[in-house]
Amino acid sequence: MAVDPEITELARTIEQARRAIVFTGAGISTESGIPDFRSPGGIWTRMAPIDFSDFLASEEARRETWRRRFAMEDTFREARPNRGHRAVAELVRRGKVAAVITQNIDGLHQASGIADDRVVELHGNTTYAHCLDCKTHYDLDALRIAFERDETAPICDECGGYVKTATISFGQAMPGGAMRRAEAETRAADLFIVAGSSLVVYPAAGFPELAKHNGATLVIINREPTGLDAIADLVLNRSIGATLGAAVGID
Repeated sequence: MAVDPEITELARTIEQARRAIVFTGAGISTESGIPDFRSPGGIWTRMAPIDFSDFLASEEARRETWRRRFAMEDTFREARPNRGHRAVAELVRRGKVAAVITQNIDGLHQASGIADDRVVELHGNTTYAHCLDCKTHYDLDALRIAFERDETAPICDECGGYVKTATISFGQAMPGGAMRRAEAETRAADLFIVAGSSLVVYPAAGFPELAKHNGATLVIINREPTGLDAIADLVLNRSIGATLGAAVGID
């Protein structure tokens, strides 16, 4: 089998790192069948996202938000971690990767075996819901059954607040705790691997810049070029799963 110099360089870079961080975007999960909402032809090019202020102000906006979420339920439920997720999980298991910072909301890193406390979710998680006021946790199955009876948007049993998937919507404040944790992990890293992010959504995309500025080696693995390729130490415009899987040595 011919030696792949890019894979060899990536594997060597990972091996030499003392404390790596993996930063993931939609590109790692599209390989599990999760659509990229932002890409050309993606869902948000066909229907405008619902702003958080509209969700709070309008019963119809809340109903439409839940209609869209339940329309995607089978896609999220059937998705499984792919080779890229498994490679990242293996690097965490080996103690090479200290944390995973993700823009994704699908929970596939946790499903791959990474503990919750090692995953920093910048945009929240769509696999459960919570009350916006008292934070009571809600499973989606029960909410779906109730919603499909009369399409009334759910409200909290405990306090009467609005119930929403635990994701960060357009116009909603970024989660302070996750942002602070992501910054701390980024500053502590000597290797920062971007896997499947176009690096156009800020403030999240600022973390690779911070890592590089702080002296870390910056690796970008993405099918398409990104705006930070010029400052990266290694750029691989390739499939996420195949690339990481080969570098880590897993099928």
